[in-house]
Amino acid sequence: MKNALVNLVNISKSFDNQMILDDLNLYIRENEFLTLLGPSGCGKTTTLRILGGFETPDKGQVIFEGRDITNLPPNKRNLNTVFQKYALFPHMTIAENIAFGLKISGKSKSYINDKIKYALKLVNLDGFENRMPDSLSGGQQQRIAIARAIVNEPKLLLLDEPLGALDLKLRQDMQYELIRLKNELGITFIYVTHDQEEALTMSDTIVVMNQGYIQQIGTPESIYNEPENAFVADFIGDSNIIGATMIRDRLVEILGARFDCVDTGFGENKPVDVVIRPEDVELVSPEEGILQGTLIHSIFKGVHYEMEVMANGFEWLVQSTKMVPVGTKVGIKVDPFNIQIMKKPESEDEEAIGVNE
Repeated sequence: MKNALVNLVNISKSFDNQMILDDLNLYIRENEFLTLLGPSGCGKTTTLRILGGFETPDKGQVIFEGRDITNLPPNKRNLNTVFQKYALFPHMTIAENIAFGLKISGKSKSYINDKIKYALKLVNLDGFENRMPDSLSGGQQQRIAIARAIVNEPKLLLLDEPLGALDLKLRQDMQYELIRLKNELGITFIYVTHDQEEALTMSDTIVVMNQGYIQQIGTPESIYNEPENAFVADFIGDSNIIGATMIRDRLVEILGARFDCVDTGFGENKPVDVVIRPEDVELVSPEEGILQGTLIHSIFKGVHYEMEVMANGFEWLVQSTKMVPVGTKVGIKVDPFNIQIMKKPESEDEEAIGVNE
C-alpha cells in the first residue's frame, strides 16, 4: 500500500486457548490518525500491544517502514506508547520525566534542555520543568506523558485509552489538543478507545473491531452514515435497527409498511436489516405518516429531546429539537436517503444486540 507506514499481516493471537485476534490484516498510512474502536475484549488493545512490541503474535508479521519488526523489543522500535495511567515517575521532576528516554539514548545536556522546552511548549505547559507530578492535575499529567513520548521524535505514537481517567470537559479539551499535536508534529497516531464519540471526533480513519475481527474500516462519516453490518450500526451512535424485507430495488418493507429507499442490489423479497438513525425519524401527523404510533417516553437531553414511539410493535428511538407530549398519536416518515439497508449478519461478531426480527 502506497504511503503505508505499518502493515499488520495475518496477525493471530490467543491467550489461554481463547482466540483474541484471528488473521487480522491492517495497514496504517503515514501522518494518519487511526482509531481502533470496539467493546472490551474485541482485540484492540492486543493489536496495539503487538504494534508496540509488548506482545508477540502467535502468527503473522508486523512490518514497519518495509522492515519486519515482529520480534523486535519495544525500545528498538521507532515508536512510543502513552497509557491511560500516565506512568510518570513520581520521584522525578517534570523535566526529568521528559528527559528520561533522551538520557538513556546518550543525548547532550543542551540538546535535552532544548527538547524539554520544545515539548512543554507543544503541550501548553511552559515553565513546568521543576514541578513534581503529584502537583499536577490529571489532564496536566497526561500532557506530560504525551510530551515524554513525543520528545524522542517517534514516527508512530500509540495511545491506549489515554483520556479514560479524565472528566468529560477535560477529555473533550484533550481531544482537540491531540488533533492539534498530530497536525503540528506530522507523526502517525494509533489510538485505542471504546468511546464512539471520541473516535468520531478525532480520527481520519476508524477501525471498528469485535471478537477479534475487523468489522469495518472507514472515515468517521462513512462509518456513521453507512455501517456495513448491524454490529457497527449498533455500536456507533444510537440506531433503530429493524429486521425488514427488501421488496425490490429502492423499496423496503419495514414492520408491514413500505418505505422508499435508495439502496439497490439486495435482490427481491430478501430479508435484510435496516438502520435508521434517531435524528432521521420525522414525526408528523398520523395521516401524513407511513407508520402510525404513540409517543410513550420523552427526555430532554439539552440539545434535543430523546423520545420513544411505539409503532407496529417496535419502540422507535427519535431525537428532535421539538418536544412532543407523551401520549400523542404521531405518524413516522423517513427520507429515502436516510434508510440504510444492510445484509443480515453472517456470523455472531456482526450481530447487534436486540435487533427486531
